[in-house]
Amino acid sequence: MSELVGNLLVAQSGGPTAVINASVAGVIQEAGKHECIEEIYGGLNGILGLINEELIDINEEKARTIEGLKYTPAAALGTCRYKLDFKKKPEQAAKDMDRLFEVFAAHNIRFFFYIGGNDSQDTAHKIHEQAIARGYELRVIGVPKTIDNDLPHTDHCPGYGSVVKYNGTTVMEIAADVSSMATDDGSCCLVEVMGRSAGWIAAGTALARRGPNDAPHIVLLPEIPLDEGAFLLRLKDIVSQLKYCVVVVGEGVKNTAGEEIGADKSRLDAFGHPVLSGAADYLGELVQHKLNLKTRTVKLGYAQRAAAHYASATDSAEASACGEAAVRAAVAGQSGLMVKIVRLETSPYKWTTGLQPLQDIANVEHFVPRDWISEDGFMPNEKFIDYARPLIEGEVKVPTEGGLPKFAVLEKVRVEKKLPPRG
Repeated sequence: MSELVGNLLVAQSGGPTAVINASVAGVIQEAGKHECIEEIYGGLNGILGLINEELIDINEEKARTIEGLKYTPAAALGTCRYKLDFKKKPEQAAKDMDRLFEVFAAHNIRFFFYIGGNDSQDTAHKIHEQAIARGYELRVIGVPKTIDNDLPHTDHCPGYGSVVKYNGTTVMEIAADVSSMATDDGSCCLVEVMGRSAGWIAAGTALARRGPNDAPHIVLLPEIPLDEGAFLLRLKDIVSQLKYCVVVVGEGVKNTAGEEIGADKSRLDAFGHPVLSGAADYLGELVQHKLNLKTRTVKLGYAQRAAAHYASATDSAEASACGEAAVRAAVAGQSGLMVKIVRLETSPYKWTTGLQPLQDIANVEHFVPRDWISEDGFMPNEKFIDYARPLIEGEVKVPTEGGLPKFAVLEKVRVEKKLPPRG
């Protein structure tokens, strides 16, 4: 295969993580090693920004700033939840795709890397297929990212280890507080974490347990329909023993009818899903009404995916390596693939990267296996713990200024637009 020479474009999509920018850094730093890559561009705000020809010149950034991305949270390039929806909006999607390839051609983009989760990998797959159909030489590689850890074929997803590390720590801290305030009447604290369909994040808080009486005492996963009666009996039994109970609730927990208990059907997100905002609140009201027990709720919200100050060093290293592997694959002539993490050993933990066709990844969700959950459904078992424990190892050293983290900030020097405004 003849060497492809041209410019590189990297963009981010979907919800950020504590280490998504480490993948950007990996792409950029590896790209600088290959002469076939002439210019390195960043796309602002994902596919939506690309359609609007919003590009920045990465060559204008300082090397130390790019290195600093490895400890900077959120999406440094900006993100979006815009979807090329050929099923529901075929005319708009076709128009967007035409515009996207006009941008690629105008700036001689020959290497494209999209960092994101399920929908992002679907977008990358569509772009790869369109490049072939149009006869446009373009190498497209997806880079995995999602705290939800629900992409198939990869052992786990960059971003997951860090959210689990932070959430597990937070549960330990909350438990110390609640247990110190426990009275004869008892109390319950419900901690709501992210995870609409898959319970990986909620399950990960079980790493906080050092002994049988440690929190979390109950973990509710979206994979297991919630039997409210059994839940209340378990909670009551724990409070009678310990005077308190810490319950971790995945935001997408469903009742036995398959309905999300925290769904606000009056509000829809960008993909038409009901907004999830009340699983812990629902259960808090249930507990107070049925058990007359003092109850508090904690929603970790954006904090759990932005906690770069306590990110997993393992997670950060893997995120960077995925970006590097994506560039090497594209330069070697490969396209239409996503980088995946391959576990070689669990103890001691060893891993490498591999590649998986994007068509195997797009819009497929990976759930916590049933045999990794206790028979009663209220706690991940040792199989899950063995899987997750290595992913939280090590701490990322974050520089500080005035006692607070000092994050990297891109200059974002704009690339001159060559096309008329999007119609």
